[in-house]
Amino acid sequence: MTPDALRSLCLGFNAAVEEFPFTPQTSVFKVLGKVFALSALDGEPLKVNLKCEPEQAVRLREQHAAIVPGYHMNKRHWNTVTAGGPDALPDALVRELVEDSYDLVVAGLPKAERLRLDRA
Repeated sequence: MTPDALRSLCLGFNAAVEEFPFTPQTSVFKVLGKVFALSALDGEPLKVNLKCEPEQAVRLREQHAAIVPGYHMNKRHWNTVTAGGPDALPDALVRELVEDSYDLVVAGLPKAERLRLDRA
């Protein structure tokens, strides 16, 4: 996956925005103020931090060398996924993990905000 493809994927979700609260190099993707993905899009290899159900996070780490506990994140709820380079996960799996992260964050929003999103 390329950095542009990752950015487009993240921004393709309803109400998703990209912000730079930490450094100009770290893209933070949010939905209604809540983070669902972080990435240094110019990093080599391309990596992205994604939220994950704790049990699923452990399973994914056991199954894929390209998935490790979230760098600078709560390691129980976040994974760092290698999305680009020779050791990257397949693009389809990266897309699925990004979508799962977005959905998990949306599920934690108050009901009124979830209804406002009206995701297709």
